[in-house]
Amino acid sequence: MPLITYRQAINDALAEELTRDENVIIMGEEVAQFNGAYKVTEGLLEKFGPKRIIDTPISEAGFIGIGIGASLLGVRPVMELMFWSFAYVAFDQMINNAANVRYMSGGLMHCPIVIRGPANGGTAVGATHSHTPENFIANTPGLKVVCPATAYDAKGLMKAAIRDNDPVYVMENTILYNEKWEVPETDYVVPLGKADIKREGKDVSIIAHGRAVITSLKAAEILKAEHGIDAEVVDLRSIRPLDEETILASVRKTHRVVLVEENKPFCGVDAQIAFMIQDKAFDDLDAPIRRVSSLDAPQVYSMPLEKLQIPDAHRVIAAVKTIC
Repeated sequence: MPLITYRQAINDALAEELTRDENVIIMGEEVAQFNGAYKVTEGLLEKFGPKRIIDTPISEAGFIGIGIGASLLGVRPVMELMFWSFAYVAFDQMINNAANVRYMSGGLMHCPIVIRGPANGGTAVGATHSHTPENFIANTPGLKVVCPATAYDAKGLMKAAIRDNDPVYVMENTILYNEKWEVPETDYVVPLGKADIKREGKDVSIIAHGRAVITSLKAAEILKAEHGIDAEVVDLRSIRPLDEETILASVRKTHRVVLVEENKPFCGVDAQIAFMIQDKAFDDLDAPIRRVSSLDAPQVYSMPLEKLQIPDAHRVIAAVKTIC
């Protein structure tokens, strides 16, 4: 299989779905002539034309609303947010309208929209450009949330999201855009709501999503080499729907859990997972559940300080050692 970047994998997914279904369009700020703020949509305007790759004004509330309205009429829009931090000005459309239209229409109307873009800190762009709002979105019934950690998953989840009849919000990480993984050239999808065991192990389950998976894999290699601890790494891939079965199976195998996320700890995704584990697998635990998350403060601008704020392999290793 060829090695391609995370960025190229998303671009390939978009191109394949635009070719497969004439109802798929892409909208967002600078997605067409500028090829996207992070060049994820590079080359798509030339291939598919301005009626399907559409530049929008700098107004998330406006163009997200247009996309939701179009999706109710049979279009399958893929909306790019330059940062997920900018989603907050469109929360009424994204959270109140898109999430509830199928329920409130008695299943007569669907909202097959994808909203994608960077949701991460770690790039020294300040507190207002560094949010990881997967916990906000996942709190809302009717919405689906995915956070791919590899190029393979980024492509497969994007294709699955575009084909889904519900709103799917895809949260990417800019630090991963240039990283390369093996990706098959064949048409494939990664099902929404299915976690993946990225590394088999027997001593502790490290459960993560997004770039925290890469951090966890690095920690697992060090734990094995330097401490003799065999860690299993579970990649959630999908936050909602959540693959409880795979999580619980790993917990019942290793009997110890460390949860890792780049989200803030208060009301974070891992808080929900920790409750689910103690509720459904308490008797399988041989030690308390540990969490490793970003420090509970607005994202700092200083790069050296921000590196301390976001979980790294050393913090994961320290948490594992307290329960092993």
